[in-house]
Amino acid sequence: MHYVTAKGILSSQNGMNLYRGCQHGCIYCDSRSDCYHMDHLFEDIEVKENSLVLLEDALRRKRRPCMIGTGSMSDPYMPLERELRYTRRALELIEKHGFGATLITKSTQVLDDLDLFKRIHKQAKCVIQMTLTTSDETLCRIIEPNVSTTKERIKALKTLRDSGIPTVVWLTPILPFLNDTSDNLNAILNDCEDASVKGILFFGAALTLRDGNREYFYRALDQHFPGLKETYIRQFGNSYILESPNNAALSDLFHRRCETAGIWHDNQQIFHYLSTFEQTSQLQLSLFES
Repeated sequence: MHYVTAKGILSSQNGMNLYRGCQHGCIYCDSRSDCYHMDHLFEDIEVKENSLVLLEDALRRKRRPCMIGTGSMSDPYMPLERELRYTRRALELIEKHGFGATLITKSTQVLDDLDLFKRIHKQAKCVIQMTLTTSDETLCRIIEPNVSTTKERIKALKTLRDSGIPTVVWLTPILPFLNDTSDNLNAILNDCEDASVKGILFFGAALTLRDGNREYFYRALDQHFPGLKETYIRQFGNSYILESPNNAALSDLFHRRCETAGIWHDNQQIFHYLSTFEQTSQLQLSLFES
């Protein structure tokens, strides 16, 4: 871990990354890609030591409240978050200034801040996004070695549901020849339905690989699935998008299951929901007047 002084914290879309790099070790992580120009080891977490000062200044300057997001490049609930509490302190600023919040994680450590989520959701909107990839706990431990297992994440989704916090699932990536089966998809969809998730983001049964993360992924395949790397190379070459041979059938299954269950499955609809600020008091007033 090392500290840097950042020049800014919020993107044009009001997203932020308090950390750079990640401790979770997911073998497919796109954030390892060379295009992000990370000049340090991915596991040597960069901490933006002035991020909270920058965030408060940015929130004060905004003319109107909006949704603030985090987790797109590094998980906000890595183990070091328990020590540093940057994510929690950022959420406290978001609550203080009346903004909404959404974040993406793979960790049940997210429940440490359940009290804040509930307070934010009382005045605005708070949505927790959870990534799920495989129902196979053994496979989960291989491809996502340092995070909560799928069963643990499903349990966290149910706790969030019971606390009145809306949730969205990222069902991605689907790794060709590993988790690209109807059994896996059905099992995850069953869990999502049980947890009453609001929507599921799905980008087809596929994986993306770029320079940087491709090499890391292939080393992991050599270690855990001898011979599979050669299958990938024969099948996909250096393609950016590695589409499963089962993509069409799995995509059809996904959309049919979600439609029947009443789960949002249009990515644009879900992204619009995640980015749209809603003030709870205004919603309640609107309902009362109608």
